[in-house]
Amino acid sequence: MQSNNHEWRNDMRRLAVVLTVFFLALALTWTPAQAEETIKVGIILPLTGGQAAFGEIEKNSFEMALEEINAAGGINGKKLEFLFEDDTGKPEVARSAAEKLINKDKVVMLGGGYGSSETFAISGVAQQNSLPFLVNTGSADKITEQNWDYVFRLNQAVSEYPTGLESFLTEVVKPQTAAILFEDSAFGSGGAKSFQETCDRMGIKVVLSEGYSKGGMDFKPLLVKVKQANPDLVYMISYVMDAALLMTQSMELRIMPKAFIGGGAGFTLPEFAKNAGKAAEMVFSATLWYQTLPYPGAMEYYEKFVKKFNKETEYHGAEAYAAAYVMADTLKRAKSLQAKDVREALAATDIKTVFGPVKFISYDKKINQNKLPTYLVQWSGGKLELVWPKEVASKPYVFPIDWEKVWK
Repeated sequence: MQSNNHEWRNDMRRLAVVLTVFFLALALTWTPAQAEETIKVGIILPLTGGQAAFGEIEKNSFEMALEEINAAGGINGKKLEFLFEDDTGKPEVARSAAEKLINKDKVVMLGGGYGSSETFAISGVAQQNSLPFLVNTGSADKITEQNWDYVFRLNQAVSEYPTGLESFLTEVVKPQTAAILFEDSAFGSGGAKSFQETCDRMGIKVVLSEGYSKGGMDFKPLLVKVKQANPDLVYMISYVMDAALLMTQSMELRIMPKAFIGGGAGFTLPEFAKNAGKAAEMVFSATLWYQTLPYPGAMEYYEKFVKKFNKETEYHGAEAYAAAYVMADTLKRAKSLQAKDVREALAATDIKTVFGPVKFISYDKKINQNKLPTYLVQWSGGKLELVWPKEVASKPYVFPIDWEKVWK
């Protein structure tokens, strides 16, 4: 009996050793990403603070795309998971969020990036850790001019925002003078410099170019300077609250150029018209996208978003929605979920999205940059309409503009 017990105990010990070796080998051969039930991607957006309206429209678009991607089979049978982090509109918070997602959450790539300063901070962390980062909104030119091989950008650089506007100015407005107002951030300063170069090239005299700190409430001292300069054109690069205040206070001061034109950002969100009221009417803005453009699924995305969230979307949401599909496409094609293989697959991207075709190229000082046209929109009857170029317009532009009639 004792002999049998002894043999049984020896058998159990041998089995325990075999199982220990087996599970140890399994642990050594599996990567964390393979062991997880989901494939995790980190998305960093401003979900609170002054830029939260942009973060909300992008987060909603990311989540809508995620539902569709997983319903269609996910990533080669595995579910895709987005881990959202709030950068609060601050570069140091964005940097910490990126470090957490990479080192603690073990994401396979990063996405998001709204404000240019925050996006630049995330990019530095991603490059330092050799983890792919797909930017979908941060537009300061320098983001893709650092020779960072792990940073890719889906959206247009801020220097390219006015390209769709140039022919409109030449053929329609024909301004002799311009004033440029801009938030003194990386995005605003870069956009102002670019538009100054546009004006120089077109022979438009810039009579005033002045930055301001974000979050201000009284722009009248700055706008008095604009009124005194009496430019044909006022070009503004602002986020949504500043954009609305600039226009309401311009209306109060009766500043009446030939045209007010926004440099995208705050001038295309539904909140701009809501906050500015009649002061938003007839304001033009550069834009990167519009739902009636002949991109596959563009109108379907717009209608689905409106139905799901009971509010309109615009180019920021389209950027996020497209980025989700680019990331899914990348992860499906990657040889493995190791960072170098994901980067290689991202670099080889060549697909059509609701935001337009996505293919990363190098030009000028930029690398891993997608290149797309830009357009011009105008607020008319409380609705944002695509007005230029004519061949893709959803509604004819209104010009010249009788500001007294618009504002009465």
